[in-house]
Amino acid sequence: MNLLKAASTVSLLTLLSRVTGLVREQLVAGFFGASAVTDAFNVAFRIPNLFRRLFAEGAFSQAFVPLLAATREREGDDATRLLIDAVATVLAWALIVTCVLGVAGAPILVWAMGSGLERFDAAVVMTRWMFPYIGFMSMVALAAGILNTWRRFAVPAVTPVLLNLCVIGAAWWGAPWLAGKGIEPIYALAGGVMLGGVLQGAAQIPALAALGMLPRIGLLPGALARAWRHPGVRRVLRQMAPAVLGVSVAQVSLLINTQIASHVGVGAVSWLTYADRLMEFPTALLGVAMGVVLLPQLSAAQARQDAQGYSDMLDWGLRLVALLALPCALALLIFPVGLVSVLFHYGRFSAGDVAMTVLALRGYGVGLLGLVAIKVLAPAFYARQDMRTPVRIAIGVLLATQAMNAIFVPWLGHAGLALSIGLGAMANAGFLLRGLLKLGVYRPRPGWLGFAGRLMLANLALGGVLAWAALGIDWIGLQAHWGQRAAWVALVLVGVAALYFAVLVACGLRPRDFMRRG
Repeated sequence: MNLLKAASTVSLLTLLSRVTGLVREQLVAGFFGASAVTDAFNVAFRIPNLFRRLFAEGAFSQAFVPLLAATREREGDDATRLLIDAVATVLAWALIVTCVLGVAGAPILVWAMGSGLERFDAAVVMTRWMFPYIGFMSMVALAAGILNTWRRFAVPAVTPVLLNLCVIGAAWWGAPWLAGKGIEPIYALAGGVMLGGVLQGAAQIPALAALGMLPRIGLLPGALARAWRHPGVRRVLRQMAPAVLGVSVAQVSLLINTQIASHVGVGAVSWLTYADRLMEFPTALLGVAMGVVLLPQLSAAQARQDAQGYSDMLDWGLRLVALLALPCALALLIFPVGLVSVLFHYGRFSAGDVAMTVLALRGYGVGLLGLVAIKVLAPAFYARQDMRTPVRIAIGVLLATQAMNAIFVPWLGHAGLALSIGLGAMANAGFLLRGLLKLGVYRPRPGWLGFAGRLMLANLALGGVLAWAALGIDWIGLQAHWGQRAAWVALVLVGVAALYFAVLVACGLRPRDFMRRG
């Protein structure tokens, strides 16, 4: 399998998801701005997403995918099918209980995440509507782990588009319809989220059935008892325990930051959300795609005890991260006004909102390289079924991040929260890399010094053009000429991308160096 081709496939399909996600955020920004009710929706939506990242895409995937890959490598498809059935049954029962408790405890959850919200009541209502979303998305995470292990990356990468389309439809048609009925219009977005979760879950079924790996879920107590006795379930749960702790560190940090933002003032939660949406472009297109492709491949290499292949895949991933994440970070730091203006500066989203979102985006941009690198470095530990090392590092980073919040937030407000996350991500990536080097499982291949020199020259050229574009054009003043503004932004981004790669090629970079096969 060509790893670059696989990662590119995931990136391109993820790009479609992120583009529709940006359209979604543009509609929300245009219809509702950065208001108290938008803050309420963002907090309510973060609650099921927090649990999803904690249990589904986080701890569960980190524990399940390496075991799944190793079982298939060593025992074959029949044993793997039994493992999938048992894990799916236990997961389904756990999700039913979780969703019931989440709906009942919505006021407590909202208070824990955003007690300073002006529209606390609206956040509780929307949390109750959206909390079952975690159930559908956890089953989607199970399906994604199976499909990615079989190297079927397309369906898991593209299905988030369904969520975005549902929320877009809810904002465009549902919100005005509810307003005409005298109901809070933003409640339509909660309905769109739930519909999106249902459709994402349903979209996995044909792909799993085609592989013959559609889970047989037992919903009777006897089936649960049989599934519980499967040794693979116990192994997943044992691996999940430290993984939950590790992932929960990041989610606790998110919870604390959202709580702080809810007290900073009206709009702070929304400004951070809009900035985070822009950050998701490079982190998803680069980091998530790399992690999705590398985790099952690293796990299989570990199962084969192929130490050299394991190290070489890591080296390939880190070079690709440096090649693509550095110019993206420069764009966020130097050219944020153009990016935020062309995407969100419409309707109720004011010039002041642009300025506040730009501050948050620059804070996140400081840590972009770290955020993307973590998606390559952490799976290297998970593939070895070592959950404890990333956990210890994450706990230390959490404490450091909150110490930075105490310094930065009184000085920079909501932007201090973003800056703390960015610096924390860089520290996290640095400690993960140090750990892999210390263990000796990652041995950098020759040529890094020359590669770094080429990157420096190309990024200097790119940064110079971005600085000229940032200072030479009145992006806010072009609000009435949205077509002209969009054309200018597209021209700048395409131009600097072409310049960047032209300088790299002129300096001797060979694209075939990245055509790695796994």
